[in-house]
Amino acid sequence: MGLPVVLGIVKSHSGAITVSTAPGKGTTFDVYLPVAKGSFTPVPSAAGPVPKGKGRVLFVDDEDMLIRTVPRMLERLGYTVTAVSDPREALALFRQQPQGFTLVITDETMPGLSGEKLAREMLTIRPDIPIILSTGYSEAVREEGIRSLGIREFIMKPFSTGEIAEKIQAALKKS
Repeated sequence: MGLPVVLGIVKSHSGAITVSTAPGKGTTFDVYLPVAKGSFTPVPSAAGPVPKGKGRVLFVDDEDMLIRTVPRMLERLGYTVTAVSDPREALALFRQQPQGFTLVITDETMPGLSGEKLAREMLTIRPDIPIILSTGYSEAVREEGIRSLGIREFIMKPFSTGEIAEKIQAALKKS
């Protein structure tokens, strides 16, 4: 997980992170989370089977770990995946074959071209392309704003196989 994802998780639990660094001594990250009060009773999962599908997904994220893991997750769901770590490369690939993709999943925070800007460019080429925007920073994206651009779904990192499967199904149904 990248630091943005960790920060998003910690903040969503009303926590904080401090960083201290010194040349030659390294860097220390301290993670603070509130103490849970009361007892924990696990809620049984009401989730049914994970929805599977077909089609070609363009997955764009600058984090190497996600480029290695998410495509395998999507392939287990039945999709063919093209994974790209550079958003400019993803845009060039999309320009070459805009009808070659069923869906695009892109990270928001990437160097050179944000996921929102990438989505805008893709939507000018092919206005009907379903796009899912993902981020580890909840403050970085306003869901209402991205939907007004034509981005169909939004998902917070880290996400489970079931969560992304449901978002894909929702994005494709809006076609």
